[in-house]
Amino acid sequence: QVQLVESGGGLVQAGGSLRLSCLASGIIFSANAMGWYRQAPGKQRELVASITTGGSTIYADFVRGRFTISRDNAKNTVYLQMNSLKPEDTAVYYCRRRFGDRINWGQGTQVTVSS
Repeated sequence: QVQLVESGGGLVQAGGSLRLSCLASGIIFSANAMGWYRQAPGKQRELVASITTGGSTIYADFVRGRFTISRDNAKNTVYLQMNSLKPEDTAVYYCRRRFGDRINWGQGTQVTVSS
């Protein structure tokens, strides 16, 4: 079955960096668009960044210039490098894969940014 396992979350001070990883299994990874989403308490889940099979990227305005999404098809892994973190970046970060209308989510990893 499809599994997406995120890692790399944690507690960091404002201005710091974290790199999230999402390891996928049960899919042909290179054929899937991948994305990172986040959900803060009391708020809706929102797109952070996405990357197509061809490597094209999209970023939410609130992370552009600070976060970078990338993928390594040989390792079945998508990454989110997060720099210049702000307290408002605190949320659970989720990995998502999409192949046509097939969508799966990871379990999420908590990112907490202290001021």
